[in-house]
Amino acid sequence: MSVLRTSTLGLLLAVLSQTAWAKHADIAHKTAPSRPVLLELFTSQGCSDCPAADRMVTELANRNDVIALSLPITYWDILGWKDTFATDANTRRQKSYAQVMNRSGIYTPQMIIDGRLDVVGNQRDRVMQAVETRSVAIARETSIPILLRKVSNRIEIAIPGKAKGSKGAGTIWVMRTLSQGSVNVGDGENRNRQLTYTNVVRELQRAGEWSGQSMKIDLPLIVSKLKYDGVVVILQAEDFGPVLGAAELRISGSKS
Repeated sequence: MSVLRTSTLGLLLAVLSQTAWAKHADIAHKTAPSRPVLLELFTSQGCSDCPAADRMVTELANRNDVIALSLPITYWDILGWKDTFATDANTRRQKSYAQVMNRSGIYTPQMIIDGRLDVVGNQRDRVMQAVETRSVAIARETSIPILLRKVSNRIEIAIPGKAKGSKGAGTIWVMRTLSQGSVNVGDGENRNRQLTYTNVVRELQRAGEWSGQSMKIDLPLIVSKLKYDGVVVILQAEDFGPVLGAAELRISGSKS
């Protein structure tokens, strides 16, 4: 029966103010198009309601105006199958959203869109409506562009200063992602099914705080043995509040 269930990254940071590239970000701030909508799906290999939501992430990830992420959680490991992609960091992030949004519990599949909207992840019409709602709203909002580039053995992140007279600061989150992953589930609700995931968050780290000043962060390219081929950087108000900016970088291959 289908039932909706409720229920160290070795990061080296070098934050430099007023660097040449950060100044380039300031210029980009004045001319940048609207940022993409950020979609985070909290999912599990042990959840029979989740595969439909996982397929939606794959579909939405192909859109240029959306950054769609899969964040496998750990709490359904008790159902007989240990999720091979799940991390405690992903679970903590979902719990933090529940606290900020005053939710009584957590569930899968849950989509958090732009840190503002909470949608049941396998309800296609509602998901698409939420994405469209945020896409229209972003066009009227002041977003903070985030510039990413790979330089030698590191990734450079540049965030511009905020416009004069504007308010706001934010938390910088760095996620290392795997563009595609496939798992043959051996037990639990999805026993004997092959599940495919897109943009799986393998590592998640709070990288620092943005106070409104231009800044640059140097991120080491390789920090662990975990397989990943992309980086997503999110600038978010008040830790787990509304998304102010988001960007992704493919280390190998590219987003079609």
